[in-house]
Amino acid sequence: MQRKIEVCLTPALLHLYNIERHIVVVIDILRATSSITYGIENGAEAIIPVSQVEECLAYKDHGYLLAAERNGEVVEGYDFGNSPFSYTAEKVSGKTVVLTTTNGTKALHLANKDENIVVIGSFLNLTSLCIWLEAQNRDVLLLCAGWKDQFNLEDTLFAGAVVNRLRKGFSQFDDAGVAAEDLFLLAKDDLRAYLHKSSHSHRLAELNIEDDVQFCLQTDVCTAIPVLNGNRLVRLAEQKD
Repeated sequence: MQRKIEVCLTPALLHLYNIERHIVVVIDILRATSSITYGIENGAEAIIPVSQVEECLAYKDHGYLLAAERNGEVVEGYDFGNSPFSYTAEKVSGKTVVLTTTNGTKALHLANKDENIVVIGSFLNLTSLCIWLEAQNRDVLLLCAGWKDQFNLEDTLFAGAVVNRLRKGFSQFDDAGVAAEDLFLLAKDDLRAYLHKSSHSHRLAELNIEDDVQFCLQTDVCTAIPVLNGNRLVRLAEQKD
C-alpha cells in the first residue's frame, strides 16, 4: 500500500484536506500535547479535552481535576493549566483531568471526525509515536495547532521530525511536509536556540516559564501515545490498526 503523510500547518487550513480514515496526529508542543503525553505517561486515567473554559465547570462536582489555560496562563479558579510540571504522577495518577487550552484542544476537536484515529504527538514521545505510525495501514496527517490559527515554528519543527523519521515508510509527501522537514534539519542540533526566533517562545519567556519550554523539547522522555477514545484521551494499547 502506498501511504501518504501530509502536514497541515494550522487548523485554519484543515478544511483543505481529505482526512477520512486517516491517523491525525495533533501537535501543540508548547505546551498542550507535551503535557497531555506526560500526564498519560504518569498514570492519568484519562484527559478530557474541551473547547471552552466554561465547559470545565460541568465536570466540577465529578471528582475530576480541572485544567484551563488561556494565552499561556492558568485561568483563575482552576486546579492548573497546561504546564507539564502539573502532570506529574503525584498529581494525576489514577485521576481524570478536564483540559481546555488556547490552541491544542481546539485542534483536537477539529480532528475528531470522519472515522479518524486521533493521537497526540510531542517530542516527549517522538520515537514511540513514529514506530507505531510506521506499523499502521493508514495515511497520516500531522495537524499543527499553531497559535490562534496562525503558523508557528515549534509545531512545524515536530512535524518535520516525524516526516524525517518516517521517510522510508511512506511514498507520498506534500510540500508542507518537505518544508517542515527542512526546518527540522536546520534546527535539530539545538532546538531551543532555533526557537528563540519564534513568537510563542517570546510570549512564554514573558511568563517566566523557560523550564516548561526546555522540558517540552526533550526527546523520548515518554513511551505513552495518547489516543482519543470518544471524548477522552487515554493510553493507546499496543496494537496495529
